[in-house]
Amino acid sequence: MRESELEILEQYPIEAESTRKIRGAFFINTKEGTMLLKETKISDRRALLFYTLLCQLEESGKYVDTPILNSENKLVSTARDGSRYLLKKWYDGRECEVRREADVLMAAENLAHLHLDMKWRDICSVEEKQEIRPPAGRHLKEEMICHNRELKKVRAFVRKRVNKGTFEAMYLKSFEQMYETGKAVEERLANSKYDELYKSSVEEGLLIHGDYNYHNVLLLPQKVVTTNFEHFRRDVQVLDLYYFLRKVMEKYHWSVVLGNEILSRYNSVRTLQKEELEYIALKIAYPEKFWKIVNAYYHSNKAWMPEKNVEKLELAVAQNQEKLRFLEVIFDFRL
Repeated sequence: MRESELEILEQYPIEAESTRKIRGAFFINTKEGTMLLKETKISDRRALLFYTLLCQLEESGKYVDTPILNSENKLVSTARDGSRYLLKKWYDGRECEVRREADVLMAAENLAHLHLDMKWRDICSVEEKQEIRPPAGRHLKEEMICHNRELKKVRAFVRKRVNKGTFEAMYLKSFEQMYETGKAVEERLANSKYDELYKSSVEEGLLIHGDYNYHNVLLLPQKVVTTNFEHFRRDVQVLDLYYFLRKVMEKYHWSVVLGNEILSRYNSVRTLQKEELEYIALKIAYPEKFWKIVNAYYHSNKAWMPEKNVEKLELAVAQNQEKLRFLEVIFDFRL
């Protein structure tokens, strides 16, 4: 361990028996169990919200990576060089394997159980004497309008370029199809019940994990552990389900059979409402992967475009048709 990490460990009332470095963090073996030490940019205020949520989830019987308080009763520990760290509980389990369908379905069921308990209980700041609540997620209408505008902006930029490479040529060729899909979803969203769903979710304090994927699910013989809640916020809860479903389906070429099983497993624990299913369908229908690749291109060094980015753009266009077929079969959804 570096001097800064050793300095941080001294701030905790624990005795480290051994340490092991992993990417971006350290496993710490102690008499109290395994812990994870990682550098963080989280603010003290956000850390309090984060800690409060995970304590609430633990109280309801969930297994999560709750932060450990240091000897000064603080959540974030600071080294002399200014770097900030969190020490969290950890579990010796295996990561959910996306190629194992049984693991994927277990993770979908786990998400539904989490959502049933992820409702914010207001806490009050003693210093400020006011309620502290997690931030609300971005409204989907605002997000889609912004993304569609950016797609047009990039097209105008690419058209003006004198030397167009393979990436630029492919983008211009596929722009009309993808942009029309994006606009169709935006219009469909305006006529949906999303606005009511979003407002009620935010007002009721319903929370999402914010980054629920198979990397953040650990499987043990008798328990499922969920980790890395740093991006949690108030939002429409099935946003988590959409994200998990999309990440898995991209690996399975939008398999109707597995997609239906994932939704069914979630629904067996927490019943999906009609407006929630419509929301998931709208999120899937939007060409988000295409926008993400194009946006990254626009903000990158365009003098050299990696071949992998061309392949990613190609795949995003190809998967758009797979997604639309998937939506027709499972959601009876057509643009």
